[in-house]
Amino acid sequence: MIATTNAGKVREIRAVLDAVGWTVNAQSDFGEMPEVREDGLTYAANAVKKAQAAAARLGLTALGDDSGLEVDALDGAPGLYSARFAGAQATDAQNRRLLLDRLRETPRSQWGARFRCVMALISPRGASRVVEGVVEGQIGEEETGDGGFGYDPVFVVDCTGRTFAELPSEEKNRISHRAHALAQICDILIAEPAVWQRGNDGA
Repeated sequence: MIATTNAGKVREIRAVLDAVGWTVNAQSDFGEMPEVREDGLTYAANAVKKAQAAAARLGLTALGDDSGLEVDALDGAPGLYSARFAGAQATDAQNRRLLLDRLRETPRSQWGARFRCVMALISPRGASRVVEGVVEGQIGEEETGDGGFGYDPVFVVDCTGRTFAELPSEEKNRISHRAHALAQICDILIAEPAVWQRGNDGA
């Protein structure tokens, strides 16, 4: 079960895990779920917290994801607060607008950035694995592309020269921060299937 309400994350994670034979459910498939406060001091703390809550409630192996955009000129911000950079109820567009506004007065040489994704895999009996994926890039001067979600239209990937929003989803799912983390999750699921399947003790 993917412990997130972010439809974009669900779409990307499902595309990868389906391909290696795992049945993937979104949190929304189970109706209303109690909100988990993302008040951890690290990505890992938040990812673990979300996955633990979902695994305990549903009796399924859960995958928690906490991700952020880290911009050099902003000393790593928005980081942990990427989803609520412009406020608790901010839209993706409002977050992007604030980001570009904050950067206008800084030299372009400082617009380097990276996306970081930490994933926590938790079984109902407490087995746990935590992995991390990072992709380097820079912030573009304006939004480009109409794919993806979040900060994708302003994040130019170093290895492509294009924003995530300009890339076909298949390509993004091969090179993104989430893809790097998911590759490790896939290795874990393939190597230890009995630990994560329903009905096993998670030892």
